[in-house]
Amino acid sequence: MIVRTQIKNLSFQKMEILFNKLSMRPLSLKNYKSKPEVSAVPLKFLLLFLSCFTLFADDKILKFEGKAGAKTIVLVAGDEEYRTEESMPMLGKILAKHHGFNCIVLFSWDHQGKYIDPNGQTNVKGWNYLNDADLMIIGTRFRRPNEADRRHIAQFLKAGKPIIGIRTSTHGFKGKEEITKGLTLDQFGPKIIGEGWVSHHGRHKGQGARGVIEAANANHPILNSVKDVFGPSDVYGVRNLTDKDTILMRGAVTQTLAPDSKNVPGKQNNPMQPLAWLHPYQVEGGKAGLTFTTTMGASVDLVSEDLRRMLINANYFLLKKDVPQKAKVDYIDPFYPGFYGFDRKVWKQRKLNTATFSLGQSPYYPDVPKSPKWPFRTTPSEKVVEIPAQKKK
Repeated sequence: MIVRTQIKNLSFQKMEILFNKLSMRPLSLKNYKSKPEVSAVPLKFLLLFLSCFTLFADDKILKFEGKAGAKTIVLVAGDEEYRTEESMPMLGKILAKHHGFNCIVLFSWDHQGKYIDPNGQTNVKGWNYLNDADLMIIGTRFRRPNEADRRHIAQFLKAGKPIIGIRTSTHGFKGKEEITKGLTLDQFGPKIIGEGWVSHHGRHKGQGARGVIEAANANHPILNSVKDVFGPSDVYGVRNLTDKDTILMRGAVTQTLAPDSKNVPGKQNNPMQPLAWLHPYQVEGGKAGLTFTTTMGASVDLVSEDLRRMLINANYFLLKKDVPQKAKVDYIDPFYPGFYGFDRKVWKQRKLNTATFSLGQSPYYPDVPKSPKWPFRTTPSEKVVEIPAQKKK
């Protein structure tokens, strides 16, 4: 009997040989009969082969099933620094199990496709799943998809489907190759997200970001029950939003990375930079679409319950569904986010794959070297340091 794990490791050529051995000889004009006879035994093997081939094709993506007939959300991880390989599966679990959406998580892989490697700028697997997606959540950084993959992105954009961008999605792609007519890879941020890479407005790994709701839009549904947003990733500079964009939240630069840290006085917070906004987009020959973006989104930022809630609310709003008054955002599995930072060597050793982040799994790894201590999160062996109540400003 053929075992799935054996077939999963076969090359496509070897699988094709196996298929030929298991199946009947192909029909031709010479041997065609009006009622062709098909042996039941080879048919069983053929069905087994097809099921295993599906498994082979899907082992680079992670699925979380929601309710039957629910909307499908594709979450794209792929950045070297902010640990979207941790945060996207966590969000996918919440969206599927608490809210019933069908979720598919894409990852960046090493060049041979053996392990998840956030440094693999050309190796995000599964862009074709955008073809049937209703919404995309993207947190990539400087990815360079090939021509075939760009066609799937183009089809999604031309349909005007909604997008949620986090953190480095402002510079999610890199290159002068066109995604679709009039839109190159490096224009995705400015034209689709609403902003490109500008600067670290706060001191990187030294100053945090506190969300301050934009008073004019305080009653927006995306902000339902969103009151206390804080993250240890710094505020990004944002310069190019227009009157067409809707600012929902601004980012106050804080003196330290502690959640009870005071806001920095003076011109660094005057004015405060936009931290979350809605941006309309439309590519040439396509339908109008809408993007929600927050420049927060490091995996440690998502320790903030209300940041998770704002992201969940955005899914409902963009999919034209009633936004819950207080969306449930509890973790499905314990979440142990790593502090953000670059490391090119560790991924081959860790050998992460989709099973690492599946339901029931809570991976934990040490922070990258030279990370600041940030005890406001749980680890498998410690309890979280209680986050103090936010002080009045």
